[in-house]
Amino acid sequence: MYTRPLARLIDQLQRLPGIGPKTAQRLAFYLLKRPKQETLQLAQSLIDATEQIGVCRQCFTLSAEDPCDICSNPNRELSQVCVVAEPRDVIAMERTREYKGRYHVLGGLLSPMEGIGPEQLKVKELVQRVNRDEVGEVIMAINPSVEGETTILYVGKLLKPFTKVTRLASGLPMGGDLEYADEMTLARALEDRRELI
Repeated sequence: MYTRPLARLIDQLQRLPGIGPKTAQRLAFYLLKRPKQETLQLAQSLIDATEQIGVCRQCFTLSAEDPCDICSNPNRELSQVCVVAEPRDVIAMERTREYKGRYHVLGGLLSPMEGIGPEQLKVKELVQRVNRDEVGEVIMAINPSVEGETTILYVGKLLKPFTKVTRLASGLPMGGDLEYADEMTLARALEDRRELI
């Protein structure tokens, strides 16, 4: 139906999350109508991002530097570590401008149904970090979902003997994503965090 390069473009766009066949087709036609220089800049930015962005060896967030800007910032609070599931959650927490500590990105959530156990996440690295860096408080900033609660309880139980473990306060709806929470809700949840039992 489509010429081969257009079919390949549509197929590649469909692989993006939330993009179905019709949206992929619409995006492909939109991109082809744009000036050539504009689409080449988009393609180059994708290439640059995949070649230049890696993972910070300390907190496991996405970064072009290693360690990342947050881990290498001497003004950040060393005794606090905020545990999040994904790198995008770091950005959500930073938008609040309330949190001044460091982060630890797990790389997902525990989900036995999907075969994701502690071995697939950066849990062991977190426990080692808490012991090594004498962290005074670990804040669990995990999405309130079934997988999120499971992850909070599991990680909290591992860390409890070594440090104070808190979690974000209510205000975040069950099943909600940190990424979509407004700054004020996240700031209040951070401020009113409570200790994990």
